[in-house]
Amino acid sequence: MPAPKDTKDPRPCSIADALALVGEKYSLLVLREVYLGNGRFDRLVRNIGAPRDVLATRLRRLVDAGILVKHAYSERPQRFEYRATRAGLELEPVMMTLMAWGDRHLRTEDDRPMLIEHACGEVLAPVVICTACGDAVHHEDLKAHPQSPGWTAAGPSQDR
Repeated sequence: MPAPKDTKDPRPCSIADALALVGEKYSLLVLREVYLGNGRFDRLVRNIGAPRDVLATRLRRLVDAGILVKHAYSERPQRFEYRATRAGLELEPVMMTLMAWGDRHLRTEDDRPMLIEHACGEVLAPVVICTACGDAVHHEDLKAHPQSPGWTAAGPSQDR
């Protein structure tokens, strides 16, 4: 029988796990630039403003995590660009939703630094949709069901 966990251990959480990989400013900005087609190191440095050594570390981490892949675009001299993997592309809706939140709460309508156009020709306004019923997701419609033993929605259960 495994030893009981210390009650000071934080809640097991997929959000925390994802943030451990992409929750740092420069990692998210790398993804932004890759989505925009700017996966070459020199463009990343210019467009992000990160120190070269910090950027190189973030890129290695994103490649090691399977979020980005290095693709050679020149043999002599050997040069690479970074492209999103399937896992990396699955983060794009998260980035679009984060951008929309920033546009709504940190800027004015006339101060938006970028617009993203959907294939229909309209400016994207991302919304989370339930795949089962097709309805937009709202906080009041959600109920959490913790799956980690010893945890409730309020925190550790009494028997921990």
